[in-house]
Amino acid sequence: MTVDSHQRPAERIAVAVVDAETPGNVGTIARAMKNFGLSELLLVDPPELDPGGEAYGFAGQAREDILPNATETTLDALVENYHTVGCTAITNEDATSHVRYPVLTAAELPDHLGGVDADVAIVFGRERVGLSNDELARLDAVCSIPASAAYPSLNLGQAATVVCYELGALTLGETQHPETLHERADEAELERLYERFDAYVRAIGHPEPKQEKAGRLFRRLLGRAHPTPREVRTLQGLLRRGARRADDS
Repeated sequence: MTVDSHQRPAERIAVAVVDAETPGNVGTIARAMKNFGLSELLLVDPPELDPGGEAYGFAGQAREDILPNATETTLDALVENYHTVGCTAITNEDATSHVRYPVLTAAELPDHLGGVDADVAIVFGRERVGLSNDELARLDAVCSIPASAAYPSLNLGQAATVVCYELGALTLGETQHPETLHERADEAELERLYERFDAYVRAIGHPEPKQEKAGRLFRRLLGRAHPTPREVRTLQGLLRRGARRADDS
């Protein structure tokens, strides 16, 4: 991923749903938007969204803001006012037979949108038939989610969740995960561990000609593993106890 997450503020990416057949799917999409930092929901010919119905029931915390603030619009308005990306399960597309070729994958969307200087609408179609060819032909780009050839079709809620997840590279600021999930022990800590290993090898009476080789192998192993400070301290403690027991026996 080469896109800077600050290039595309979340408020400049809307999600549009055309002619949704069930309120529950609208709620599921709103929830996925909330999960991944999107807030503007646009609805073309939507079903009735009863606050006591399944749309709000499926929306989770998105029932508090995204669903109540959803805007009803038209496909004409989307085309006129946004850089539009239609999401569809397109198969058998090639450069000679296509509605719009090439098709972006969901993972390619952040790089594509990072270079677009306009408000963006990610457009989803109907549950059963998606967007029509005539509708796709009016949009600026087409996105599809690669899936098994044996069963390539995702339902509307699944597709929206995958796309919103990929857009998180552009829309999310702080997440529940820190940027660095793996803290590697520093070199001084590792050197102390290597010294402890050498002492352990001597204490257990490993053949002297093989001690140096064992030390090299241990260094190689940990060099690939990138152990954390806690892991290094644990290994040091185990080797220290092992050496002490060997000396006492």
